[in-house]
Order: sequence, then C-alpha cells, then structure tokens
Amino acid sequence: MADEKSPEPGFREAFADAMRKTGLGQVAPGEVPTAGSLLKAVGGVRGLVESILPGLAFLVLYAATKNVALSVLVPVGLAVLFVVVRLATRTPITQAFAGIAGIAISAVLALISGRAEANFIPGIIINIASLSVLLLSILVRWPLIGVIVGFLTNETTQWRKQKAKRRVLYLTTWLWAGLFALRLAVEVPLYLAKEAEWLAGVKLLLGIPLYAGMLWVTWLLVRAVYTSPARPSSD
Repeated sequence: MADEKSPEPGFREAFADAMRKTGLGQVAPGEVPTAGSLLKAVGGVRGLVESILPGLAFLVLYAATKNVALSVLVPVGLAVLFVVVRLATRTPITQAFAGIAGIAISAVLALISGRAEANFIPGIIINIASLSVLLLSILVRWPLIGVIVGFLTNETTQWRKQKAKRRVLYLTTWLWAGLFALRLAVEVPLYLAKEAEWLAGVKLLLGIPLYAGMLWVTWLLVRAVYTSPARPSSD
C-alpha cells in the first residue's frame, strides 16, 4: 500500500500564513516594530477608520438624539460604505465584511430589544470567548501566544523545552487574558446599568488603543527571549 502524504505540513503552512496576517504577525519576533508596522498591525489607516468610525457615530448620535434606530443604523450604513469603497478600489474586503457582520448583528439586537445597550452584546460575547480560549490554552499547557509565536518562528514545539521562552509566552498569554478580562470588568457592569453612552466610549478606549499597546508589550517581551540564546530546560 502506498504511503499517503501527511496533511500536517499543509496545515502548518496554512496556519502559519494565517498567523502572519494577524496583528502579532506584523510585529514578529526578530523584527524591530516601527510606527508603520504597528499601524499595519491594527489594519492601517483605513482599518483604523473602519474600526473607530461606526462606534464613534453611535456614541455621537445616541448622545445627541437618544434614538436607538438612528444610532445603530447609521453605523451599518457606514460599514456598507466601507465594503463598497474596498470593492471599488479592489482592496481586500475580509476585514470590512467582518466589520459589517458584527455591526449588523449588533444593530438587529438593539432594534429588536429597543435597548441601545443591546448593541454591545456581540462584543461582550467575543470578549468572553476570547478570554475563555486564552485561559483554556493555559490550562492545557499550550498558551495561545506560544502557539502563535511558535508558528511565526517555525518553532511549533521547541519553545516548550526552553524555560525562558516558555515563561515569557505564558506571561504574554496571561496579559492578553487580562486585556479581555479588563474589558469585561468594565463593560458588563455598564451594560447591566443600561449606560449605552458610557459603553460606547469605553469600548472605543479599550479597543484599538489597548490592543496596539498590548501588541507592543508582547513584542518587547517575546523579543527579549528570541534575540538571546535560550537553553533547553526541563521542569
């Protein structure tokens, strides 16, 4: 019987390629991040506009009018416009489509319930899911940041044998878990208190700025162990 080709290399290559397209992949270990690379990591200028403008529009409109329908439908219109512009300029539309899906679901929930704070339910769920995945990865001793960095550096398992790298990758995974935990700690009480305006403002502050800052901290910590020799070590 002829040996069948293992699908593992193909999976690894595909996964590594996907990781390189993430924010962390834009500031990979060994590279010095510039303002340009960090900007690219958060989607570039267009990505920043597409991420911030819908939320800002909701905040301004709801604060001025208290009209739920207007406040959630205008961001949907902006998201549709972003997709149209990307199609017209023949630029990648994945991010824009993801944005419009999230904004549309949020708008539907707000319109059905008649409550502006329902607009933030999908974001809260995403934070819960992200925190759960990060904590689970730590529990099973495969910290998610370690997995991602391992694929980016072609060290899918080697880092687990090097104490310095292992500790840093656990630490950075805890830090990312802390980011999502912080968002939940602030946003859930505001949601329960029905403070839609405060929710909108907090989401903007704890969104791209905190994400970019965490990318920078992650890069600094990871670079410290990937630019100096690390010795294999057992527990």
